Amino acid sequence: MFVDEVILELYAGNGGDGCMAFRREKFIEMGGPWGGNGGKGSDIKFVVDEGLNTLLDLRYKRIIKGNKGANGEGKGKQGANASDVIIRVPEGTVITDVETGLVIADLTKKDDSVIAAYGGRGGRGNIALATRANLAPAIAENGEPGEYRKVKVELKLLADVGLVGMPSVGKSTLISRISAARPKIAAYHFTTLSPNLGVVKTIDNRSFVVADLPGLIEGASLGGGLGDKFLKHIERTRVIAHVIDMSAWEGRDPYEDYKIINKELENFNKKIMLKPQIIIANKMDVEGAKENLEEFKKHVDAPVYPISAVNNEGIDKVLMVLADMLDKIEREPLYEDEEVESHVLYKFEREKPFTITREDDGHTWTIRGKDVEKLLRMTRFTSDEAANRFAMKLRKMGIDDKLREMGAEEGDTIRILDLEFEYKE
Repeated sequence: MFVDEVILELYAGNGGDGCMAFRREKFIEMGGPWGGNGGKGSDIKFVVDEGLNTLLDLRYKRIIKGNKGANGEGKGKQGANASDVIIRVPEGTVITDVETGLVIADLTKKDDSVIAAYGGRGGRGNIALATRANLAPAIAENGEPGEYRKVKVELKLLADVGLVGMPSVGKSTLISRISAARPKIAAYHFTTLSPNLGVVKTIDNRSFVVADLPGLIEGASLGGGLGDKFLKHIERTRVIAHVIDMSAWEGRDPYEDYKIINKELENFNKKIMLKPQIIIANKMDVEGAKENLEEFKKHVDAPVYPISAVNNEGIDKVLMVLADMLDKIEREPLYEDEEVESHVLYKFEREKPFTITREDDGHTWTIRGKDVEKLLRMTRFTSDEAANRFAMKLRKMGIDDKLREMGAEEGDTIRILDLEFEYKE
């Protein structure tokens, strides 16, 4: 079974909790805070594995969770960081953020890797929270929540030459002649239900990779036939080779077939039409093929190479031509820089740190925002000191001023996630 696209939900690991402890030893006065920090949570990381050819291993792993970092301990001991979660994928894997549509990574080489979801940092123990004004804080932080991300993981085959054409034109027969690939071949449409890759060697010992892509039909770019599933694999190829049935044994016109395929390629991605093309005129052993070829050549500018895949005739010449073309064509990145997400330390335009909504009863206010919610999750409400620190941070973020501006009155209910407290001036 060929699996080339899966949707995954990634939950990176939470950071470990910080520890609140105090040093109490004989002969040591004013021992002070002694609680260590928590460890970092697991990152979720994608790594290229040359031994994989499909995404089948991920088909039943739709939710992937990282591990929490170890909690800090007394005597200033820091909790251990959690091990990263490694997801192994084939070369040619593209990872896209479902929410934003941005490409997180295009993994095309051996050992390429990317962190798709970052684990939370460990919460600080009371050693780290000590200040000049508060030398012995009776507080500690919970670990930071790990990042959540929903991603599309998509395999786009890495092939130098893509064989395209209508069903039953002989693509599978051709790739079985020129490589060790053994696709299923039969006398009916859509014999090939998944792409086949074959390594080809020319008579002068040059080699390249050819992909036999399942038969396209008119409307493939809109979902017709199998084309919508496999057109994406053409995007990586450096040369497009049209395989045309010159015998026209099904009553189809070879030139019309050629136009239909090119139209579908253009509709799917206009950049594909900028790639060099050649035409492989197959089934030249069938009666009437030579006459059809002469008529076909009157309408096209691309080079045409007659072959008979069944009789193994003309194939070596085509392979030499393809090898010569590939020698002159550099690989290009699949995505432009602006399409790929970049992780930067500073952003000039940050999203608003919070929003405040007044509920229908007129006396309940709901506060939302990543920064506010993270602050709540990392606060351990075990003492008045912790609650006061939480309130002070909200005040510094401007929440008190905003509530006052919006008309909040003393005694109103303030809600953040599942925490509710009373508003006081």
